[in-house]
Amino acid sequence: RSLVSSEMAESLTRISRPRRWDVPFGSSMLDEHVDHLLTISPFSTIEPARFPPAIPLRGVLLNDTRIRKFSEGDIIVREGDYGHSAFFILSGTVRVVLDSLPFELLGRREPRKKSFFDLLAQLWNRPSYPEVRDYSRDKTARGSASTGVQARQGDGEHVRIFVQDVPRILDKKRTAQLMAGELFGEIAAQSRTPRTATVIAEQAAELLEIRWQGLREICRYAPQWKEHIDRLYRERSLLVHLRETAILAGFSEETLQTIADYTEFRGFGDFEWNFSYRTVREVATRERLEKEPIVAREGDYPNGLILIRSGFARMSCLYNHGERTVRYLGKGGVFGLPELLCNWKQDEPLSLQFSLRAIGHVDVLIIPTAVVEKFIAPRFSESEIAGMREKMKRERQIDLEKAAEARFDDEMIEFLVEERFINGTAAMLIDLDRCTRCDDCVRACAATHNNNPKFIRHGRVHNGIMVATACMHCVDPVCMIGCPTGAIHRESIEGQVVINDVTCIGCATCANSCPYDNIQMVGIRDKDGTFIVDEETQTPILKASKCDLCVDQLGGPACVRACPHDALIRADMSEIDKLSRWVNR
Repeated sequence: RSLVSSEMAESLTRISRPRRWDVPFGSSMLDEHVDHLLTISPFSTIEPARFPPAIPLRGVLLNDTRIRKFSEGDIIVREGDYGHSAFFILSGTVRVVLDSLPFELLGRREPRKKSFFDLLAQLWNRPSYPEVRDYSRDKTARGSASTGVQARQGDGEHVRIFVQDVPRILDKKRTAQLMAGELFGEIAAQSRTPRTATVIAEQAAELLEIRWQGLREICRYAPQWKEHIDRLYRERSLLVHLRETAILAGFSEETLQTIADYTEFRGFGDFEWNFSYRTVREVATRERLEKEPIVAREGDYPNGLILIRSGFARMSCLYNHGERTVRYLGKGGVFGLPELLCNWKQDEPLSLQFSLRAIGHVDVLIIPTAVVEKFIAPRFSESEIAGMREKMKRERQIDLEKAAEARFDDEMIEFLVEERFINGTAAMLIDLDRCTRCDDCVRACAATHNNNPKFIRHGRVHNGIMVATACMHCVDPVCMIGCPTGAIHRESIEGQVVINDVTCIGCATCANSCPYDNIQMVGIRDKDGTFIVDEETQTPILKASKCDLCVDQLGGPACVRACPHDALIRADMSEIDKLSRWVNR
């Protein structure tokens, strides 16, 4: 039955429901380009009949790819960047730089802690206005020729960072040449992991960029593509992930290779979860659970060990008429090991005691049961296996008295999962029972950052704990995808996400991509407080601004150090035990 009256219906605005290819990847992709692609290998070997009528091969190539032209020295992808596309070389050659390049060549700032005297100087050299910049000396908003890297307008709307004197720079580095017909970037595109190397155009080159949705469809309906990309992943990344898994530590290379040969990898959920995040978090818990793809279901027989390769997954169990979230798993997490070990040691079969669901998107590796029993299970003693069984029992039970006293309870875990705060490695948590609203944290942040605090003391609250509007330095930093100059990047191995003010062009790509609204666009001023404008358009120049976790301060985050009541913490949300102790202290 209609939910609106006939009078209201007449005044409603009607539009067609958005469809997959309403917005093509590249507006310059034409039918003649697709015709040419279908005549060259490997596209010519794909059977169009394998594709469903709703997603034809021609449609994928026309809407999910675009042709990019690069000049000599153009940086195509940078080591450490996050991307959502792969590249197929149509003509020309590119160089994969196997050694790390200097920060300035990648459009990034060099990590540097301020000295003690620098910290003292910032107390009395503080400008009178927020976001003051000094371009009077040898500084520009677009880079410097002395660094060896500059920006220029590329094809269409793309801004390019290019390296001057490519031969001189690359001759000093270990490199590998890729030629026409080769593919790169497919692993990072499918799993949204950092690019592992910088790729530079060695000469004028034409590349076909394939966004991950198109790559997914081609792999789904063209077996030879999937086999090729799977083979590349096994050669380039799988062994690295297995070596970093704790339960596989100490295995010989031969054994690891055998495990890798039998390992399957699968993806679940929505890769671009950040675009639907605000809508999904408002729906009821039951409806949200129904939308989360099942990776493994409680009660089923465990047919393999599941390793989380990237993304997040919810571990839950049946409770009353619904489900209770027990914990969440991120990269490096393991699911199903206790059940597999119990079945290996005992005659009575044990089904999975929990369900595993994709939160947003998750990539998993599945090691078959037979491989687990042959190589992994013998490493565990009977007492260790018995301890795992007891832990499973405890996780399935609820101590009502203990839960009533604890502030960090099952509902808190549900809150963190539903709001996707589990993505943070340095989320700002404020204990509102201890916070006196003195704003010392805000003032300390402003004093450290050019008179402009980089966070807002406001945010979602549960059980007296607020997650403030401050950059969380995410495990999956979707804000970094699409930055044309590489200005937003990870500062170091610790993973702080920072912005190089010099190479930020104010395009707002990062601010629009952040699902938590933790990046703001701000106008910059000169020392007199006048807004700085673009010399061509006469419009104010904007820069992206967010918390940088005080990476250049000797004492760490100023907000934490300034709180007089121990009411504020920067927390890694993967450390549940540590977080629980702080909340329940």
